[in-house]
Order: sequence, then structure tokens, then C-alpha cells
Amino acid sequence: MTLDVETPSPPTLKSAVDPNEYDDTTVSADDDYRRDQLSTLLREGAWEDAFEEWAADASMTEDEWNIVTDLDLVSRFDFFWDDFADRVGYHAPGIPEDWKEREVHPELSSWKEVSSINAGLTEFGQLVCEVLKEEYITWESEYEAPDDLPDF
Repeated sequence: MTLDVETPSPPTLKSAVDPNEYDDTTVSADDDYRRDQLSTLLREGAWEDAFEEWAADASMTEDEWNIVTDLDLVSRFDFFWDDFADRVGYHAPGIPEDWKEREVHPELSSWKEVSSINAGLTEFGQLVCEVLKEEYITWESEYEAPDDLPDF
């Protein structure tokens, strides 16, 4: 299904956030997460390219997307360089498990919607990482493995 909505602006990446603070992320690198460079690449087209590709096959409905925009969830994405793994890492925002008790949004009425939104944002975040790595990033990982690693 195609999600026919306007491409949102890319998030502002905050350099003060340590990716290891996220529950869903572990980064084994120094503190150079290259957020400034990633922000530039997102603005130069990676974000729009990834969004167009994701929206073409998104399972999220327009009503669900409206909830995402109402809650400004897109602005809470975070992307960072993980030099050790030679990859772009990310943290996708989502709707919390206690959405009902907290009355997160008046149009949010089912776990199906919450699940669709959270899964859709996760899929989009992963696609942004892939587009950045495959089509935009030109630098090489600076991590060098020790010489004494075993051969498998």
C-alpha cells in the first residue's frame, strides 16, 4: 500500500545524546558519532530518498501517519555512526506501551494502530540507515581489528 503524504523534514540530530542510553541500542565505539555529517547527508537527499522508498510500500495508513505527525514523532529519530560495526545506527521513536493510560492521542484507539505506527517507524529508520550507508556515505570505518583475532 502506498502512503501518499508529504515528506517530513529530517530530524535535528543532537550530538549530546549517547546512543548507549537508548534501550534498543548498543554502540561499541568512541564518542565520534558523526551526527553533523549525517545531518548534512540527510538534508542533501538521503532522508527524502528513504522516505519516498518507504512510503511506496508502507503498511501505515494515512490516519496513523496523521497521529505520527500530530505527536511530532519524526523529529525524535536519531541517527549515528557506529565506527566499530561500520554502520549507521538509529533510534526510532514510538508510542509507549502505556499509551491508553497516558491518553497519548485522542485518535489512537487500538493496539493494532500502535503496533502499525511503531513497526512503520522502525522500518523507516532502518531504511534511512541503509540509504545513507549504500548511497551517501563515502568515509571508511576507522576501527582496526586487533591482529590476534581467531580465524573462524
